[in-house]
Amino acid sequence: MYIITGGAGFIGSNIAAALEAANVDVVICDRFGSGSAKWRNIAKRQLYDIITPNALAEFLAHPSRPVEGVVHMGGVSTTTETDVDAVIKSNLRLSIDLWRHCAEKDIPFVYASSAATYGDGRCGFEDRSDADYLSRLRPMSPYAWSKHLFDRWVSRAVETGAAAPQRWAGLKFFNVYGPNEYHKGGQRSVAVQLHAQIRQSGRARLFRSESPDYADGGQLRDFVWIGDCVDATMWALLDPSRPSGLYNIGSGAARSFLDVATILFEAMGVEPHVEYIDLPPNLQDKYQYYTCATMDKLRGAGFDKPSTVLEEGLGKYVRDYLETDDPFR
Repeated sequence: MYIITGGAGFIGSNIAAALEAANVDVVICDRFGSGSAKWRNIAKRQLYDIITPNALAEFLAHPSRPVEGVVHMGGVSTTTETDVDAVIKSNLRLSIDLWRHCAEKDIPFVYASSAATYGDGRCGFEDRSDADYLSRLRPMSPYAWSKHLFDRWVSRAVETGAAAPQRWAGLKFFNVYGPNEYHKGGQRSVAVQLHAQIRQSGRARLFRSESPDYADGGQLRDFVWIGDCVDATMWALLDPSRPSGLYNIGSGAARSFLDVATILFEAMGVEPHVEYIDLPPNLQDKYQYYTCATMDKLRGAGFDKPSTVLEEGLGKYVRDYLETDDPFR
């Protein structure tokens, strides 16, 4: 039995689909609330159970079946969240509790970190877990800081010889796009937001650049297809030979927002029309102009599946999901 916190969310629900396909029992831990459409992300799944976060501790203390692995994707994922107390409670405290439980019970533990921990990128995008390197990173939001705090907590626990799960991995996801992200509102990927703009108005709106180093729409991101994230997570969870550690999960290529828009126009058969808008004030001091995952550590550890190029991933997203009657995985 495998437990996925945040299992009805974007990445979590895609992992649930992969685990179901592997013929294992899956328990989803998540919140839905009234009026939430998040349930549709897991509507096709055959699940062993669904529990709320408040019931997680009791469920772990008295599992109905042995827990074979914990995939921790849950927590506050809104990059603009301003309630720091809620972010710490969800993204740090729960993560520590799950780490300690998995260490005590000798259970593999995979958790979601984030490329946002790298801040403005001035220290590079190296998935190192040593205390010296991590201490030099400067996240630019409470969300990113909370993810970074747990990465540093794990680093110290490992370096001091504290109890650790038999296998663990922290996955630093870059800019993920793909099915089941529709409930995320303004936190949806640029791919799905631009698709909606193009379909509704025939136009795509991109941010103007406030940096002389980047043209309007020329800001660069490492966009990674959700299928690649799922494959890496399954490897981290199920491969007993892979080393524990922090791993970048990206494509290894930096592409511009204008690239994304251009590919979408072509995939949708729409004549390109791009407008540029000002960067919102709440993002001006938190905006990353460049991200690109270094992939050497992941490849060296044994994960050798090629990354999905942006043209292929966006084409698949449009063709198999966004332009269909049923966009859910």
